[in-house]
Amino acid sequence: MSTRKTINIDPQNKGGLAKLLIPGFIILMVILLLTNTTFVTIDPGEKGIVFKRFAGGLDKDAIPLSQGFKVIMPWNKVYIYDIRIQEFFEQMTVLSKNGLNIDVDLSCRYRPIPDKIGYLHDEIGKDYLATIIMPELRSATREIIGKYLPDELYSTKRETIQQEIFDRTKEKVEKNYIIIDDILIRGVKLPQTLQDAIERKLKEEQSSLEYEFRLTSERKEAERRLIEAHAKAEANDVLSKSLNDKILKDKGIEATLQLALSPNSKVVIVGGSDGLPLILNN
Repeated sequence: MSTRKTINIDPQNKGGLAKLLIPGFIILMVILLLTNTTFVTIDPGEKGIVFKRFAGGLDKDAIPLSQGFKVIMPWNKVYIYDIRIQEFFEQMTVLSKNGLNIDVDLSCRYRPIPDKIGYLHDEIGKDYLATIIMPELRSATREIIGKYLPDELYSTKRETIQQEIFDRTKEKVEKNYIIIDDILIRGVKLPQTLQDAIERKLKEEQSSLEYEFRLTSERKEAERRLIEAHAKAEANDVLSKSLNDKILKDKGIEATLQLALSPNSKVVIVGGSDGLPLILNN
């Protein structure tokens, strides 16, 4: 037969255990609370600002917290901002100068001004991309593209339009403590019929330029040949005017003397019909 053994728990021991668990639980909660609110780590590329609950709130002119491990009062709060260059993409349909719809694919690189994130947080908040940058970019894009024809945006004026959009957006956004580093037109899509017409026009213009280049080259070559012919004619005219019978006889005598001194076999007869020497070979 099995015997059962009954263990009696002293109520006083139960009460003592509860007295130990409750303070331990309270201490654990305090530690967790302090860990989440007192110890803050700011990662590379970030800065933080402190909201002091009982000391005037947010000091906008205070130097932001730099990266690293920070200890703050548990009743204060830290707001962390990413200050690295960020990029977002935007696709828009806008009207050109002649009222045609143009699909534009844009990208924008931006970042907050590091020393002004206190003002940025107080006046705008962390959602400054949707609140400030995107509306200003859309407004500038519609306004600038609306001044140009589709073929200008598609070919000749694309860089100019891109720069104008950048300048207009930058001017508006930087008043709100945000830096715009660059805005790029990544793609432009026109109605297919208009795009085909523009491409044909560009090919015709290219062919015309090539034809003009060939004509210019041939014209310059003809001018060069004419100048060369005139120069030769003038040289011959000057040379013929400078020659007379005496000069020719002197030149003939000089040439005869040089031939007479040559080791080659020859016969030189002085006194021809024109007064110049005659040279007879053996």
